[in-house]
Amino acid sequence: MTRTFAAILALGFAAPAFADGHSTGDAAAGEKTFNKCKSCHMIETDAGEVIVKGGKTGPNLYGIIGRQAGTADFRYGDDLVAAGEAGLVWDETTLAEYTTDPRAFLRTYLDDSKAKSRMAFKLKTGGEDVAAYLASVGPQS
Repeated sequence: MTRTFAAILALGFAAPAFADGHSTGDAAAGEKTFNKCKSCHMIETDAGEVIVKGGKTGPNLYGIIGRQAGTADFRYGDDLVAAGEAGLVWDETTLAEYTTDPRAFLRTYLDDSKAKSRMAFKLKTGGEDVAAYLASVGPQS
């Protein structure tokens, strides 16, 4: 089995279930799970309102849902920027998949077995909940 096929297979099983195009994520559960993320990430509005005080090792996650990957004011890794330039726009599905295994996600998305992610943390469970939470605290469209 090739590595690319194995990564695609793994992401397929790790992907959250969706019905009628709506997230199955639970925003309230995601708020609790986000505690694992806030050591590196904050959520702060463009106007400076702090929703979650967190670290600055990772980008501010306010407004991530609907944003092209690698485009916020942050120094991203080259492969995440390349994924954004190739059309990756974060939605709840892709963000949940990414948080499960960032490196495998980028390798599959870019079809590049050497792609890397600067995010080393893997959220084994609850990615769909975190994505629903981030959607709930982001700018309303």
